[in-house]
Amino acid sequence: MSSPKPSTIRVGRRYRANRLDGPYNAIVIGSGIGGLTTAACMSKLGRKVVVFEQHYTAGGFTHSYDRNGYEWDVGVHYIGDVGADHTLTKRLFDHITDGQLKWAPMASHFDRIFIGDRHVDLVARPDNFKAELKMAFPGEEQAIDTYLDYLKRVAKAMPGLVIGKVLPDLAAGPLRKLVSRTAPSFLNRPTREVLEGLTSNQELIAVLTGQWGDNGLPPAESSFIIHALIARHYLYGGYYPIGGASEMAKTIIPVIQQSGGEVFTYADVTEILIEKGRAVGVRMADGEEVRAPLVISNAGVFNTFDKLLPDSAPHRDYYQQKLTTVERSMASNCLYIGLQDTAENLKLPKTNYWIYPGANYEKQVSDFLAAPDETDIPLTYISFPSAKDPSFAERYPGRATIEIVAPGPYDWYEDWADKTWGKRGDDYEAKKEAYAQRLLAKLYEKLPHLEGKVDYYELSTPLSTDYFCRYSKGEIYGLNHTPSRFEQDWLKPKTRIPGLYLTGQDVMTCGVAGAMIGGLLATVAVSGLKGLPLAKKMFLG
Repeated sequence: MSSPKPSTIRVGRRYRANRLDGPYNAIVIGSGIGGLTTAACMSKLGRKVVVFEQHYTAGGFTHSYDRNGYEWDVGVHYIGDVGADHTLTKRLFDHITDGQLKWAPMASHFDRIFIGDRHVDLVARPDNFKAELKMAFPGEEQAIDTYLDYLKRVAKAMPGLVIGKVLPDLAAGPLRKLVSRTAPSFLNRPTREVLEGLTSNQELIAVLTGQWGDNGLPPAESSFIIHALIARHYLYGGYYPIGGASEMAKTIIPVIQQSGGEVFTYADVTEILIEKGRAVGVRMADGEEVRAPLVISNAGVFNTFDKLLPDSAPHRDYYQQKLTTVERSMASNCLYIGLQDTAENLKLPKTNYWIYPGANYEKQVSDFLAAPDETDIPLTYISFPSAKDPSFAERYPGRATIEIVAPGPYDWYEDWADKTWGKRGDDYEAKKEAYAQRLLAKLYEKLPHLEGKVDYYELSTPLSTDYFCRYSKGEIYGLNHTPSRFEQDWLKPKTRIPGLYLTGQDVMTCGVAGAMIGGLLATVAVSGLKGLPLAKKMFLG
């Protein structure tokens, strides 16, 4: 079997030591959306920032790739809160892209939740959202109204949590006490527990939590904070970047370059340089040392404190201990599908499909993990990017794409972890093929007319996630969003090591918007008073 050809979509500039143009005010490790947000926000403040990305294209989970005449996104399946200019997400995107990134709305019923044989749609706009649910669940009107009120109350409590991430420790302590006094009691309880306090209707709970794949934890395990943030994020519908996911990095990089900065690809950072107890730069895989007064890591806390920080670094033991208080999020498989016809002709929806065998998510997950071959897949998510992106048809005439995401634990593939990407052998390919067929069966069950129309498909595994995005167990959401994660006061931009900061999804929450807010907070943390007008403009408008 021949190796797949690498993608031709390349965003960013290929690293060579002689292309460095220092001195830089800051180094950002990793070009995921959190790192790009920090670099662009700092550039807007006149700082010259260099971003180092080990992959051949910038963007982290927002990158796109092409193969066999098709293009797919790897993580940007839909974004909420960008339909109106007054939201934080839209303001941030406009700020870091100079307004160059444009959005296309999905269908008003943006998410369709299948529970066994039944389905219920999540519909854009709070009134329509409520009306649809009340029609599907007569007698549950009060629970549904209260639920929407709970989402509002979580949103009200968030500014306190966010500000606590950037205040000095002395001030953050008292603020945390104040926030916990004024926050609703359900704020950081497990999602399922909160919802079971509102209704005993398990199907309604299943529909309300039907987007749990957006944070990777079934409702009994996730904090209600992450549930409410995601649910509220999509209350006004889902949107897709026109031109595909790679438009994000493409429109942000020019803003980083405005102050002399650059985003380098193939730029593998192997170590954070520590001198006299502070971070002073990074060592690259080619041995080059690049220095700057600020090192901002978008590589996630496990990579930062376990792999990049030298053994001699101060506070290393403290962070090693802290890493035991958080766990890596779920790993997944994704089936990338190409079809030789247009999304329109194939009647592909602008709606995401969430397919569950039944309402008991936790049991379905544990049964599946115990016996994957004999048990139904507990969560299948189907996305139709070529239907969502109005520019797709002109960029890829006569073609369409579909993506199917489903759980795929790292340990299924661990035996092949030391083999090279694209050359992992027949057993690995056979294992992938078997799962790919199961996912295709899920697709044909819902859209039978697509059978026989698939021209190309390939399955990514957690090993692909590690290879391209450096998440060593294939985790896609950084850290699990459990109640205990939200109690970890060390998850914030400023570390105990002078000169070293964190950005991205581990700072605040997962998802594109969550990682961007992490990126904004990192900018505010490193900029001190100079960052206040930016914080005010973004958070208050």
